[in-house]
Amino acid sequence: MTFLDSTVDLSNGNVLILVWAAAIHLLAVAIFHLQLELGMRRIRYLAELPVVADPLPSLSIVVAARNEERNIEESLRSLLALDYEPLEVIVVNDRSTDATGSILERISLDHSGLQVLHLEVLPENWLGKNHALQQGAMIASGDYILFTDADVTFQPDFLKQPVAHAHREQLGMLAALPSITMPSLLLESFVIMFASAFVSYFKPWKAPDPDSKAYIGVGAFNLVSAEAYQEAGMHEPIRMRPDDDVQLGKLMKKAGHRLEMINAAGAISVQWYASVRELVRGLEKNIVAGAEYRLSILAGVLFGLVGFFLWPFVALVVAPGLARWIYLAVILLMIGLNMIWARKVGVRALSAICLPLTVLLCIYILIRNTFLTYWRGGIQWRDTHYSLRELRANKI
Repeated sequence: MTFLDSTVDLSNGNVLILVWAAAIHLLAVAIFHLQLELGMRRIRYLAELPVVADPLPSLSIVVAARNEERNIEESLRSLLALDYEPLEVIVVNDRSTDATGSILERISLDHSGLQVLHLEVLPENWLGKNHALQQGAMIASGDYILFTDADVTFQPDFLKQPVAHAHREQLGMLAALPSITMPSLLLESFVIMFASAFVSYFKPWKAPDPDSKAYIGVGAFNLVSAEAYQEAGMHEPIRMRPDDDVQLGKLMKKAGHRLEMINAAGAISVQWYASVRELVRGLEKNIVAGAEYRLSILAGVLFGLVGFFLWPFVALVVAPGLARWIYLAVILLMIGLNMIWARKVGVRALSAICLPLTVLLCIYILIRNTFLTYWRGGIQWRDTHYSLRELRANKI
């Protein structure tokens, strides 16, 4: 039996239903991506922000670092090379057991603008990163505070425009999308799928609307007004949230402050994970938290992955006649649209051809991480166990 003959024997009525289902699927894919495209067109690129003319407010950059010896030096040197004044950089070494602390101390000898804070103890009912970020913010003196991760690098001339924009527009918080670098086509394909799912769920183009419940946050770049951040309670209200970056946006929005997101791909860059293994393990803390610890939402996501993204590839093998050709069109449309999305997140368009493998990887990550979270009764993150009861209790 050849590939073209490997179809399911169906009655004429069932074949017609399958054809209609395929046509509806094709239309749904087109509508889904059209909505995303129209929404993202409302997100400004960094280059579209006005040229800086006003005096710049003071800025503190706060980085939480735990066992980041692989990336911390490159990231930190990019921060210290930023063309911005007045600027202070605060790195909080959160109980690192590798060479992170010694790297920070060595660099601080040559840079008076760098403050290094070493933490040895994690208080109860706090996630390590959230506690570290708040400790760093407590010693920050800037009018604005930029929270960023320890594996993010910045272009030297990047910072003036977004800070000036946040100050001019009186934003409580400004998030920015980075370029994400990955070492393989499969991981780059995952970035495309994750990014499109992320923006379809959070709808960042609606975040500036005070009448909308939409909010946004990005771990690579969350710029907050220090005054607004303090009014919102700092990180204390989200102390047990693994998804602290987006939850900070929710916290600021609920406190009545204006939010916005820009696309800074090319100016900010982060190597998210170095391997598939790192990706799978790294997302253990986020998957269930992102669904607010609700199995009904996780089941819905799984159904969507299987029905919306995986089924067309299965149908290409088992569907008869016209339905098969329509599902082929669905697949080609999804891959083509993912190639367009690749440009938005700074990865290679060719990675879109890995879509079927990426869908299977997403399904595996969802099932595995959900199972582990409930089997362990919580999450294991950075050598610390956080119970599901504690995590669920932290709602805002």
